[in-house]
Amino acid sequence: MSHLQNLLLDTLLGTKHVDGAALIKLQERSLCVASPGFSVMPSDVQTLVNGFAKNPLQARREGLYFREKDYRCVRADDCSLYAKSENTGVVVVKTHLYLLVATYAAGMYPSVCVEATEKLGEYLRKKGS
Repeated sequence: MSHLQNLLLDTLLGTKHVDGAALIKLQERSLCVASPGFSVMPSDVQTLVNGFAKNPLQARREGLYFREKDYRCVRADDCSLYAKSENTGVVVVKTHLYLLVATYAAGMYPSVCVEATEKLGEYLRKKGS
């Protein structure tokens, strides 16, 4: 198992408030690593990359279609996208090289998912990743 996958498992899934997580390489627009059972299709990668490439206000207005589900965007800026659909959600944090994606499911605390994802994103940015 790679160092990056260990980071995802330990720092995100280890909180018990992250259902699935992945790292997407920004430059290649491809999946780097993902937690077991968490699949991210190329169309989903494109959706997330576009969420940052376009005006964040547009992502906020239009929402996200991710993993065959519509999400209402609740935060969109140059570093983060948060979106939710009923009692599930997706948190995306941009670093220099990656998009860090985490999802939460019913019964999980969205705030813990957000905090863990933002902290890992900050760690990766400090490492130059």
